[in-house]
Amino acid sequence: MLRSLGQRQVTVGDEDVRVAALRTAVSRLRRQLALLPADFPDRTIAEDELADLAAMTSHGVPEVARLHRALLLIAGAIGSVSALSRGLTEVRHAVELFGDPPRR
Repeated sequence: MLRSLGQRQVTVGDEDVRVAALRTAVSRLRRQLALLPADFPDRTIAEDELADLAAMTSHGVPEVARLHRALLLIAGAIGSVSALSRGLTEVRHAVELFGDPPRR
């Protein structure tokens, strides 16, 4: 399922499997975050970035640089909340399927 540089995009039907994996991981983490009773200072940032990622997955293949930026913001916002670590790891793995962002 991983795609290296120079390989074709992997699809199932009409959908890129990377996008499907990201959509699933984001959805799971959003549910976990919604069920978390604890409030923490950067919760709104995490919720907003996850909503942005969810929106990106509904419009085809997202921009890789934007995915990595969102991942950094989410990790910074919820990185110390141990109850969300598994969900965050799943999102990170899904973002990694898209490869590294282009270098400037």
